[in-house]
Amino acid sequence: MAILLAPMEGLLDFVLRDILTRVGGVDRCVSEFIRVSNTLLPDQVFIRVVPELLNGGRTFAGVPVAAQLLGSDPVCLAENAARLAALGPHGIDLNFGCPAKTVNRHGGGAALLDEPELLLAIVAAVRRAVPKTMPVSAKMRLGVHDDSRALECALALEGGGASELVVHARTRADAYRPPAYWERIADIRAVVNIPVVANGEIWNVQDALRCREESGCDSLMLGRGMVTNPGLALAIRAAMAGPDASPAPWGNVRPDSSLTTSPALYPIINWQVLLPFIAEFWRLVCARLDRRKQAGRLKQWLNFLRHHHPEAERAYMALRTLSEPAAIGQWLALQ
Repeated sequence: MAILLAPMEGLLDFVLRDILTRVGGVDRCVSEFIRVSNTLLPDQVFIRVVPELLNGGRTFAGVPVAAQLLGSDPVCLAENAARLAALGPHGIDLNFGCPAKTVNRHGGGAALLDEPELLLAIVAAVRRAVPKTMPVSAKMRLGVHDDSRALECALALEGGGASELVVHARTRADAYRPPAYWERIADIRAVVNIPVVANGEIWNVQDALRCREESGCDSLMLGRGMVTNPGLALAIRAAMAGPDASPAPWGNVRPDSSLTTSPALYPIINWQVLLPFIAEFWRLVCARLDRRKQAGRLKQWLNFLRHHHPEAERAYMALRTLSEPAAIGQWLALQ
């Protein structure tokens, strides 16, 4: 089993990737998309979205990161993929799943699922443009308005040379509304001969177990569930390991370390364990993001966390009206 951390534009950026992979349990990450549109991007654009490229393509905790490209022009995507590959990501991922209207209106993301022949052309062009040792993967939804072409799209992506396929088990029209149709991922697995990763509506261990059963996938990609509960990947691993696995010691859990390679059974990450990670998140936000965005980023994460951690509700309410970094930092220091 592999657990992947999903790309989420405007939320799961390099800062939150850093923190969540320090918590542990994640095997691989995919960056949020880098939009490619009729130009060859300079290196600094790739590095701005994926600063892990300056760290051997890995997060601080040592978790490899694949860089994701979004676009619809095979030639332009191939040229950019070649330049990006030279910077050393742990793979090139292609976005055919984003449901955002602004993206789809310009012929990107899930809108391409109505054109399987273009999917094949894009993947094939990128595959030819990067070294043979560089993995090229793709993420898709089940379709645009319905899932009638899901198998055709999956076969096109495999035919173009994708080495792995992540399937978000909803259509573009479904957006993020539950449920996710995990059983349709099983249909895709039945027709392709490459690894398939299941994604969508995995909020807890029970969801993960049902998703694996219904999709037939060993590997999962976690998105909002991991943002809401940073201990989710560890909890899933504990469930998979079974009751006879040896528990991991809690004494070595710090924001500057990771449990990724520790034994398989982990206690629940409670609020007191999580607080140092939140403080480290805030430190990184202040060090690496524009001042005008800093307070909003912390509140954004707390807004997710309060759905799983009751204590996050108090933190969110206490910080909701604060915008000065000094005042926010002072509040966090007192926790």
